[in-house]
Amino acid sequence: MINVKTVLKVAALVSALSLPLSFAQTASAGDIKSWQTSIVKLVAKKQVYPRAAMADELEGKAKVKISIDRSGAITSHELIESSGHEVFDQEVEALVARINPLPTPPAELSDNNLSFVLPLTWAIN
Repeated sequence: MINVKTVLKVAALVSALSLPLSFAQTASAGDIKSWQTSIVKLVAKKQVYPRAAMADELEGKAKVKISIDRSGAITSHELIESSGHEVFDQEVEALVARINPLPTPPAELSDNNLSFVLPLTWAIN
């Protein structure tokens, strides 16, 4: 039997958040880190390894750009780096639906729309 583990690159998520310069000046680092951690936990809870990929012993990585509004609702998303496997790319679409809405950004963040890149990895260990 295959030992399957879904691996999230959480450090990459935290560093990949693309924030406007004013963003960093108005929000405390602790609030931002706490918000990012809550996103990582939600994604880790909701990301699944597709059965078809598991059966074929497929592995993959993908990146999706996510834009959210002030409430945390996902307003748009775009697959910016395909996994190379349709089964994982379809899972990205399903995952975005499962994690919507994301945790509300810190109140100090003045932008009405925030975007970040979410890196995802599926690996068999």
